[in-house]
Amino acid sequence: MENAIVRFEGVSKFFPGIVANNKIDLSIRAGETHSLLGENGAGKSTLMNMLYGLYRPDEGSIFVNGNRAAIASPNDAIHLGIGMIHQHFMLIPSFTVWENVTLGQKSEASPLLPVAQLKKRVASLADELNIKIDVDDRVEDLCVGMQQKVEILKAIYRGSKVLILDEPTSVLTPGESEDLFVMLRRLKEQGSTIIFISHKLKEVMAISDRVSVLRDGELIKTLDIADCTGEGLTKLMVGREVSLQIDKEAASVKDVALELKEVSLEGASSAHSLHNINLSVRGGEILGIAGVDGNGQNELAGIIAGTLKPTSGRILFQNRDVTRWNVRERAMKTSFSYVPADRRNEGLVLDFKLYENATLTHYYNSPFSSKKILRPKAMRKNASEQIRYFNIKAPNCNIFARTLSGGNQQKIVLAREIQRSPDILLVVQPTWGLDIGACSFVYEKLLEERRRGAAILLISTDLEEVRRLSDRLMVIYEGSIVGEVDPSVTEVEQIGLMMAGSQI
Repeated sequence: MENAIVRFEGVSKFFPGIVANNKIDLSIRAGETHSLLGENGAGKSTLMNMLYGLYRPDEGSIFVNGNRAAIASPNDAIHLGIGMIHQHFMLIPSFTVWENVTLGQKSEASPLLPVAQLKKRVASLADELNIKIDVDDRVEDLCVGMQQKVEILKAIYRGSKVLILDEPTSVLTPGESEDLFVMLRRLKEQGSTIIFISHKLKEVMAISDRVSVLRDGELIKTLDIADCTGEGLTKLMVGREVSLQIDKEAASVKDVALELKEVSLEGASSAHSLHNINLSVRGGEILGIAGVDGNGQNELAGIIAGTLKPTSGRILFQNRDVTRWNVRERAMKTSFSYVPADRRNEGLVLDFKLYENATLTHYYNSPFSSKKILRPKAMRKNASEQIRYFNIKAPNCNIFARTLSGGNQQKIVLAREIQRSPDILLVVQPTWGLDIGACSFVYEKLLEERRRGAAILLISTDLEEVRRLSDRLMVIYEGSIVGEVDPSVTEVEQIGLMMAGSQI
């Protein structure tokens, strides 16, 4: 195609039992923002991982700047001017910003390292991109949104002219997402080509010049964004009509099932601390926690789940003090389920098979074990049912969890925890990385649990999601609960001001 900076010709990629990409023909024009839209497991990330050298095509060819490219590694891609910001960041947490950005680059003063010069260069580039950051900050002390900007800074520093972003807003607040879009528009004006992988229709409509829809590993259609509607793209993406309208009847509340009393946590910094948290959740209701990422949500979830111990205060599950109980005790002695935000490190064992992960939190119960001996047949039957019921894209339950797309990994965790029919359900970022069809399914499952009488604490940085699902909404800012509102009548702007600490 005319002015194509990247072109795929007949590109296919196969995994055991899975056709990830099937004879893809696609051109990306220089200087455009081109979105790849599709359900979880549609083949979006796989296609871009081949462009970045993480996978190699089993069939077909990739052309960059009109030349056939043999991209055997990310180094090859970087030398061709291709950079990728992954859904799970590739940063070293204990390194500073400038160390992460310059890591792996050849020193101009070898064998010496001109530290002052490198810091100045990174700081200057950050200023150009309007990234307000101290290059001496350690990455582990930065919020997720800023870590993502460091990833973009690293790619641009390395000379990337084609920038691939894989589900970049899945961990960002609406405000951070808009900041990202401003940066991407600025990069485009400076001549960069942006490839934007997403399942969020509003974002695709807002940022794209063109959009390509993938379904079940095949390219369905490429359209100019001016010719697109949200409804039309949804139908192309999932092959059916989907609505995210939430029909939620009035809550029928029961007794208090989860309660935190004056809970505090002294963290390494203010971003990792909690201050006198008081909250209660009744059976049959959803209490939402809204806030900008990095304001204590992870710590709050860890305190309730038992992965962190509070400095002071009490945690009650159905009037039982579980403050000093560990994770295993809470899972075995109470009716409590936990869906963590970090599915890869907390929700799954990636090198376990799906049937093992599907019973990871209750494998010691019947029918999955008997007299402390595991029963793989029962575990496989259970996992196969979950795969079918939750529409998880996997050939069978014997494959390893790491081979699934991020969204399908999330479905495995959700299926496992909801299947237990808990009295108390803690859910953090439940639709992170999920497509529109899967989001609709998850919302209905949470509302089913609410109707069943579960007490649900929903922690999400997706303000629209938490507003629509919650019966009550609390806002967390710098480790403190700064207010409670009725999400059905409170304006988004007011909640946004509370999230920013402007209305306390």
